[in-house]
Amino acid sequence: MNETTILSAEKLNLYYGAAHALKDVDIAIPERQVTALIGPSGCGKSTFLKTLDRMNDLVPGVRIEGTVSYRGQDIYAPSVDVTWLRKQIGMVFQKPNPFPMSIYDNIAYGPRTHGIKNKSQLDDIVEQSLRGAAIWDEVKDRLKKSALGLSGGQQQRICIARALAVEPDVLLMDEATSALDPISTSKIEDLISDLKDKYTIVIVTHNMQQATRVSDKCAFFLLGELIEFGNTTDLFSMPKDKRTEDYITGRFG
Repeated sequence: MNETTILSAEKLNLYYGAAHALKDVDIAIPERQVTALIGPSGCGKSTFLKTLDRMNDLVPGVRIEGTVSYRGQDIYAPSVDVTWLRKQIGMVFQKPNPFPMSIYDNIAYGPRTHGIKNKSQLDDIVEQSLRGAAIWDEVKDRLKKSALGLSGGQQQRICIARALAVEPDVLLMDEATSALDPISTSKIEDLISDLKDKYTIVIVTHNMQQATRVSDKCAFFLLGELIEFGNTTDLFSMPKDKRTEDYITGRFG
């Protein structure tokens, strides 16, 4: 299978003040596949995910060395417009964070920001995005009601729909199911499998069963280092590094 690299990091180092959070990370993330980032808490998974759409820019005292590229372009180059970048690379967070406004306005928010004002066009985008996030049938009769009135699992799918509305190329998900019940989690896992036909998805997960269920590629982080990266089935059945094996068999972490 020919793989096109869509996101890559070379010799990526990240410091929070004096703390060295990412150490010489080299990785090439393939297009239209699901890549899972696994590892114990505090090992750099979420920090790495946030370097991919420059979310760490918002943290004081962060210093980044090395390169992070999206389709071959260095995203930390001075010429890169962060608003443009975040349209290409959407993010869904651990805790559902719908805006305190109607379901419709949550989804239309991004497209409006990017200049779409036409009502019928917005109606189409809202419907397609909610269908894309597998929640249209549940909310189509209450689009004008507050998104905050939905259950946690529904709110998280609204956040996924909101990310899809600006037609990103890549979807980053930072433990997007960890705050949800098993049924909602299963719905979002099914959704991830459906979405990878159109999007490249990178997820951070603590749940190794989830990583084996939904991902094509898997990256194991430990203490800020990328220890191993490869096909998920290979990494779980024949890990190349003793530390990977110890982690996935539950001997530590």
